[in-house]
Amino acid sequence: MSDFVKFLDKNLPNVVSFHPHYNNALKDMLKAGGKHFRANLLLGVVNALKPELTQSAMRVALGLEMLHTYSLIHDDLPVMDNAPLRRGVPTLHVRYDEVTAVLVGDALNTQAFYEISQADLSADIRIKCVEILSQNGGMSGMVLGQALDCHFENTLLGLDELKFLHIHKTAKLIAAALKMGAVIAGADEKMCDEIYSIGIDLGLAFQIQDDIIDATSDESKAGKPVHNDSEKNSFTNLMGVDGAIKAKNELIDKILTALEKLPNAINDVVKALINKHLV
Repeated sequence: MSDFVKFLDKNLPNVVSFHPHYNNALKDMLKAGGKHFRANLLLGVVNALKPELTQSAMRVALGLEMLHTYSLIHDDLPVMDNAPLRRGVPTLHVRYDEVTAVLVGDALNTQAFYEISQADLSADIRIKCVEILSQNGGMSGMVLGQALDCHFENTLLGLDELKFLHIHKTAKLIAAALKMGAVIAGADEKMCDEIYSIGIDLGLAFQIQDDIIDATSDESKAGKPVHNDSEKNSFTNLMGVDGAIKAKNELIDKILTALEKLPNAINDVVKALINKHLV
């Protein structure tokens, strides 16, 4: 069990209430697992540059994980993807009801920023992390990407539009994870910008891999419904599976080249996650 998972298990949300299932619903998707890709990116950068701050960064990583989990809960709602399964378990609107799923998503979205505010870091660092996460996860980031994805569900987009959509829906939050880790570790502005740029390409590669899995895998391996994107703007729909694989590999090559400018320890973190999730 990773240090982050241990921290997550010890800090699952809990409130005093007489609601019959609210507390369980708050925990369910967080406990269901997932890759913790974004949290591990953030912590990996901190550990690579300033390991003595890794434990202090845990609460920021938890906030990031909560914001990501809220986005999945809302993405699965009947009004959006209407998905019955996420991380190998029933989605909240299936297990409980749609109102519970909406409100738990709302709660985790808000709680994410409370967690960051409580991190054992300087006020300047905490505020900067709130700024980065809100910019990339909010109205001009992930939410914009989701709005585009839903609005153009039955309209074929061109490649540039598809990249714009998924940079916002997926890549920006991954880039934010890397940048927050660099900020916590005290990296200078140039390095933070370079890491963020790598994160955008990494996020696009991650999305292409997700599209490939949807097109080629089965539900038991993916932990969620597959062959579910036939009406959506995906890289496999636009480019075919082989074209998507080629595009993903080109992005990985671009990322590996850009990583050469950064400290070896960051190289190792990103390469390990690429090898685990994208190869």
